[in-house]
Amino acid sequence: MGSVIKIGIIGDYDGRPSHIATDEAIKHCAVKFGLTLKSKWLSTKSLEGGVEQKLNSFDGLWCAPGSPYKSMLGAINAIRFARENNYPFIGTCGGFQHAVIEYARNVLQIKAIQDVEFDPYSPNMFINALSCSLIGQTRHIFIAKNSKIYDIYGTTEIEEKYNCNFGLNKEFQAKLDQNGFKVIGTDGEGEARIMVLEQNNFFVATLFQPQLSSTYEIPHPLIMAYLSYVKN
Repeated sequence: MGSVIKIGIIGDYDGRPSHIATDEAIKHCAVKFGLTLKSKWLSTKSLEGGVEQKLNSFDGLWCAPGSPYKSMLGAINAIRFARENNYPFIGTCGGFQHAVIEYARNVLQIKAIQDVEFDPYSPNMFINALSCSLIGQTRHIFIAKNSKIYDIYGTTEIEEKYNCNFGLNKEFQAKLDQNGFKVIGTDGEGEARIMVLEQNNFFVATLFQPQLSSTYEIPHPLIMAYLSYVKN
């Protein structure tokens, strides 16, 4: 095998299918690149302090599904570290939601999100219940053509697998988009499904879980793109 890469997986591993799929997808996509992979799950409680020392040895970070996390603060600290230090980052499902919260809190300075009582795991003004649950669903997503995501998929319409009940309140999409966290993929109602921080090399958040449809025979293009930045 060739190069060794280290990926830190932000989340509280408990053996659920999405966690197993995350491990497997990273491994078999790494094989396609001829990479030797070392991945480590990082509990959110462990990231409440000393984040730089705990994360700076990794080549890339992935915020995995699994809400509620044991520590929202730990997850947000790790996402902020990835964003501010331009680490290759992907956040899926709960990782999408927390990437949005981190940006709203630390970049847009939205007061309600900074409140210590803010609870991302129940309906609120920013992250709310989806109009239709996406637990176990496969749905169409429409991708902006002049985007990094279009370059990865090579098409403006894709299908992806979900396992979630919560998403970004549509009323806040424009504010995020206009301030650098771009809504690149939407559903048929125009609700955010893929967001990209364009000033970073690779900082992508997806409400769907690409790891659920990635296989050794057909590795997921988004995960392959992520690893192409990790290995460089």
